[in-house]
Amino acid sequence: MQNSLQQIEGLLFVAGDEGVTLAELAAATNFLKPAVSGLLDELSIKYAEDKSSAFEILVTDDHYQLVTKSALSKTIHRYLTAPLTTALSQASLEVLAIIAYKQPVTRIEVDEIRGVQSQSTIQKLLLRDLVTSKGRANEPGRPILYGTTAYFLNYFGLTNIDQLPPLVTAEALESLKNQQDVVVPLIPAENKQSLFDVTIADLTKESENNEEK
Repeated sequence: MQNSLQQIEGLLFVAGDEGVTLAELAAATNFLKPAVSGLLDELSIKYAEDKSSAFEILVTDDHYQLVTKSALSKTIHRYLTAPLTTALSQASLEVLAIIAYKQPVTRIEVDEIRGVQSQSTIQKLLLRDLVTSKGRANEPGRPILYGTTAYFLNYFGLTNIDQLPPLVTAEALESLKNQQDVVVPLIPAENKQSLFDVTIADLTKESENNEEK
């Protein structure tokens, strides 16, 4: 049976970079707000005292986030920036295509289209300056809205976002997870298959493999 701390920790984890409010935690657990506040304090102390733990709780405005301890910043930065000299992975291309065609879009919306969590992939794209924060959505939790950058345009040889090929529409992106073995030219090449052409089956398999690692 799940204990109280497990429930709070699990909710902090799935909330990701958007964080979660005290009210949202109370509603999800059916605990009173004072009880939730006490559990958050207890969890913070637990992380602080456990030198083998990588986590701590960050409070920004009225949102609580589960983050890695600052002492790990160099290690995590090396991991997230390691692919900078390599081509984008299929998972990164999938997330980037969704953001490009649906922007501004929240992480939750990206997750719903892909069918898997996209937080780590979005973080990599942020570090590569291909996507950026475009403010927050006017909805519960005020989730971050993501869009593409000027570097994204340079990376793909575009002058402006209107030059995105009309081969993958927002409606088509929403149905990607329901398709199999269909080649989707994310970045089409003239008179030949693009280097970025992938099947939905390949995207799904690659995405799941990346999220499991």
